[in-house]
Amino acid sequence: MTLPVTVGIDGSGAAERALGWAAAEAELRHVSLDIVHAAQLVTVPPGVPPTTSMNAALAAQCRKWLDEAVTVVKEVAPEVRVTTELIDDGVLDALTRRSSQAQLLVLGSRGIGGFAELLAGSVAVALCAHARCPVAVVRGAIPSPDAPVVVGIDGSPTSDAALAFAMNEASLRSVPLVAYHSWSDTSHEPGMQRQPFVLDWSAIREAEEGVLTERLAGWQQRYREVEVRHVVERNRPAHGLIRQSASAQLVVVGSRGRGGLAGMLLGSTSHALIHHAACPVVVAR
Repeated sequence: MTLPVTVGIDGSGAAERALGWAAAEAELRHVSLDIVHAAQLVTVPPGVPPTTSMNAALAAQCRKWLDEAVTVVKEVAPEVRVTTELIDDGVLDALTRRSSQAQLLVLGSRGIGGFAELLAGSVAVALCAHARCPVAVVRGAIPSPDAPVVVGIDGSPTSDAALAFAMNEASLRSVPLVAYHSWSDTSHEPGMQRQPFVLDWSAIREAEEGVLTERLAGWQQRYREVEVRHVVERNRPAHGLIRQSASAQLVVVGSRGRGGLAGMLLGSTSHALIHHAACPVVVAR
């Protein structure tokens, strides 16, 4: 794909970490990096004194952030072609539109507008639900380049998209892929535990392992160079994937799994990961 990797910046420390990650990703994919900052300039009704000086100061600060971002990219990935743009619009609208022209949209976990107690910014959460391409939320410590890519698989169409993305990432990074499948994500499981005769858990586990193997078969043929490790366990998917993130360099999930309500654009598992994962998270849409 020749579409660029796009990263949104806002002058925050989280955005700077996202910028470095996005630059490395663009280098892996041999595409350009599009650095975007969105800021709505002040508008006033007729008869009110103009705010030219305020807007000029705001625009100057935004361009300064963009210039500094280019310098950072040249240090991380000097061969990557860089474009920058200052967009006069709200952040969510601007980046949602821009996502239709990108192969990956990269964001920091929390911007300068976030409250201190929020672990993930509202813009990151909203874009994971509404963007028109996969969204990477860069959070956690800098992972080891030898760490695996982890993908959550539940058999839903969005988890198929996540698997396609994750396989490609593992291939680009020359690392193993951990295919994680949880087979007990039911709200009524405590009742089942009190009545163990109701379900044959061994048979269920064997069936779920077969589902995972079947899902992976075609992809393993296509990406023969990728070592694939199967992890099937009785656990809630968010809990298991957050634990897996502690030893991963990237976790990839679908935007909404098979357990989601029809009206939800972002599932509980992906929502939990962008708040609590120990490494960058990609929500595939």
